[in-house]
Amino acid sequence: MSGARLNAVPHIHPQLDTWRSNFKGVRTVHEATGFELFGTIDDLWRDLGTNELIVVDYKATFKEADVTLDAAWQDGYKRQMEFYQWLLRRQGLAVAKRGWFVYCNGRRDLDAFDNRLEFRVKMIPYDGDDAWIEPVLLEIREMLDAPEAPAPGGDCEYCVFAEKAASA
Repeated sequence: MSGARLNAVPHIHPQLDTWRSNFKGVRTVHEATGFELFGTIDDLWRDLGTNELIVVDYKATFKEADVTLDAAWQDGYKRQMEFYQWLLRRQGLAVAKRGWFVYCNGRRDLDAFDNRLEFRVKMIPYDGDDAWIEPVLLEIREMLDAPEAPAPGGDCEYCVFAEKAASA
C-alpha cells in the first residue's frame, strides 16, 4: 500500500450499517428546499489525533497506468466525497476535511490468472470542500418552482437528447 501515514481506526457508530445500506444511507432533510437527501458511504474512520471522522471511499479498476484522481470524469468522485462529508456533518458529527480514496488496481503484469485476482492498493487523500452544496440545492429548488423549464444548455448531452426526443 502507498505510504499514507494515518493515525486512524475504523469508527464504530450505531448507524454505520444503515449508512452503508443502499437506498437507506446517511439521510438528511434540507429545510430550505424540503429535499430529503441521502448517500451510501463505504467506510468511516476516526482520526486518533483530532477525533474527527474520515470518509473513506473504495474504488476498483483494472488498468496499466497508475491510479489518480486527475481525469475530468473523476470530478464526480470528488463531489461524491464532499456530499458524504456534508451529510455526516448534518448529523452533528465532526468530519475531517481530508477524506481518502482506497483505490484497488488489478494487476495486469502477472504471467497467469490462475483463478486469483491480485491488486495494487493505493490510498489517495482528498481535501473536500462542501461549500457548493447549499447554493446548488437552492438553485435546484428555484428551477423546480419556476413556471417554465430552463432553456437547454448547448453543452449538455442530456438537453440535446431531450430536444431530439421531443422533436421526433
